[in-house]
Amino acid sequence: MEIVRTGPRKRFTGISRLYPMDTAIGTLRVIEDAEILVEGKHIVWVGKRGEGMGPIEGEERIEMSGVICTPGWIDAHTHLIWAGSRQNEFRARLQGQSYLDIARAGGGIMSTVRAVRQTDTSKLIAEGRHRLERMLGYGITTLEAKSGYGLSTDAEIKILRAIRALHEEGPQEISATFLGAHTVPTEYKHDRASYVSLVCEEMLPAVAEAGLADACDVFVEEGAFTLQEARRILQRGLDLGLQSRLHADQLSSGGGAELAAEMGALSADHLEEISPTGIQKMAEARVTACLIPGSTFCLRQHRYAPARAMIDAGMQIALATDLNPGTTCSESLPFLGTLACLQMGLLPEEVLYAVTVGAAHALGRADQIGRIAVGYQADLAFFAAPDIDYLFYHYAVLHTQSVYKHGRKVWPSSP
Repeated sequence: MEIVRTGPRKRFTGISRLYPMDTAIGTLRVIEDAEILVEGKHIVWVGKRGEGMGPIEGEERIEMSGVICTPGWIDAHTHLIWAGSRQNEFRARLQGQSYLDIARAGGGIMSTVRAVRQTDTSKLIAEGRHRLERMLGYGITTLEAKSGYGLSTDAEIKILRAIRALHEEGPQEISATFLGAHTVPTEYKHDRASYVSLVCEEMLPAVAEAGLADACDVFVEEGAFTLQEARRILQRGLDLGLQSRLHADQLSSGGGAELAAEMGALSADHLEEISPTGIQKMAEARVTACLIPGSTFCLRQHRYAPARAMIDAGMQIALATDLNPGTTCSESLPFLGTLACLQMGLLPEEVLYAVTVGAAHALGRADQIGRIAVGYQADLAFFAAPDIDYLFYHYAVLHTQSVYKHGRKVWPSSP
């Protein structure tokens, strides 16, 4: 990769343990007493202290003894922008109602849709900003954010414009995904074919023309969209230059993984009910499996995605929060890592891979982010911990010491 040498030079030195994430999942290279040299927004050298380029006049030297360093974490599946609260659904689930029961009674996604439609863009941006600040504190420097709580052309555009504004504001980079096919809205309950046509013939062209999204997503599930509807929507997105993603096989095994492979999707997400054939086809098509243990945990489903079978099949895996107001309302990607260890049988190094390299693959950006390597963006997360095992062992605690995006310190912010 070409070394980019523009901008001020920083030398992060004396890092106790550095995890460059430059090996395959399941293996781990660690550099002790490490240094990273950054020029402008990019890494120009990484290795053991004293073995690389010597100091130059005017460089900034940043002593990092006693901390570990990983690439900036990447949350590859979020519903960042919403309005209102669905804490009442949390209580309803505690009292025995299922996700589908709540949705049929007018709650679920449509509850948030009603709130979003009534909220102006500035308030959506303000609430999204607070969520991003919390995510930054966990070391998340890049994320994906979906629309899907508008379900009308104007409201979907409003959400995507809020995402764009937050991306441009920074410091995090946000990849936007259009999810107009999240559920069929109430006003089209008895005419779903017309809603699918609206998504394909009005929403998608408007989104593409405005350049507001990188990808198109469809929720393939009972009560949401069928395989045939999803295929039509995703193909329309591809025709307009939007890559494909899917919410697939979350509550039932409906062939979503196989469709993701057929469409050459960047990722298929959730996959708790994926079939053996779906695993095989996704592996062959090199579609990333983006796993969401927080949703299973919050819905008390007890059946987590078969991460070990996926890895054994050669699949690329990512982990994500699925941050949303209904089924997993948390920005804590580290806690999701602990769940992945305890409930999916992943090792800490596999979790770290999934929230860096694997997540970068899910966003189609594995050549730019997710590793600490020459030519990559200087997105760095430093933790006050002895090693990565400790991050997931001592859970629900903030271990972050500092976070850098494009070589610039972004957390904690200066007073």
